[in-house]
Amino acid sequence: MADLRPIGVFDSGLGGLTVAKALRSILSNESIVYFGDTARVPYGNKSSNLIKEYSLEIADFLMKHDAKMIIVACNTASALALEELQRHCTLPVIGVINPGAREAIKATKNDHIGIIGTVATVSSKAYEKELQKYNTDIKTSSQACPLLVPLAEEGWLEGEVTNSIVKHYLSPLNDDAIDTLILGCTHYPLLKDVIASQVNDNTTLIDSASAVARVVKESLLETDQLNDSDEKGTLTCFVTDIPMRFEDVGQRFLGSPMDHVQTVHDI
Repeated sequence: MADLRPIGVFDSGLGGLTVAKALRSILSNESIVYFGDTARVPYGNKSSNLIKEYSLEIADFLMKHDAKMIIVACNTASALALEELQRHCTLPVIGVINPGAREAIKATKNDHIGIIGTVATVSSKAYEKELQKYNTDIKTSSQACPLLVPLAEEGWLEGEVTNSIVKHYLSPLNDDAIDTLILGCTHYPLLKDVIASQVNDNTTLIDSASAVARVVKESLLETDQLNDSDEKGTLTCFVTDIPMRFEDVGQRFLGSPMDHVQTVHDI
């Protein structure tokens, strides 16, 4: 029997649309309710308590919209609020950190993994803790990159300024001779080309979006919640503000036009 309820996905802004895109690519029948907290982006410079408060508000909103599962498509919220969300919610809640860490462990050849993310994600050491679960000998080097989210949101995906900023952030990681780099923010896949151009040769980039999608599919199969109907799923987007060039930026993240966008002023 097809479970027609949607999958809930949320992020501080539009970066989580990269996860929605990955979900749609392997679970095309599943409907998605996406919540982008665009009025309060970025989360990366907010306190832990505030991030937890925002995350719980959004989870309640998604449960009211009959979500059968919630994907925390935000590395900062996954790092700081996932456990509280899992205790609070009456449905499965999946973050992006564990799937990304597992992919990195599979990819590394020299057991030295780099991590880039927001200040909050890097400070939390969430990736380091997750990686240690799989290999206690793993070495890590991390770098907070606070300017990359605004660059991605504003569409500054190439050019001299973007290259210079990315080079500045990645130089210490290159010096540390990492061979695998976790893109620890769902905004960063948009900057994948420039990031790839600024890391040492043969460095593997880990984008957790596709890994998350595979975990979601496994979970839905295990719990018999897969939508196996013949109809293609829909994507409904809720945002807390519609910034300038919203549709252009959203389409860039999603890889297709954004339809069914609604603004929510009171969660």
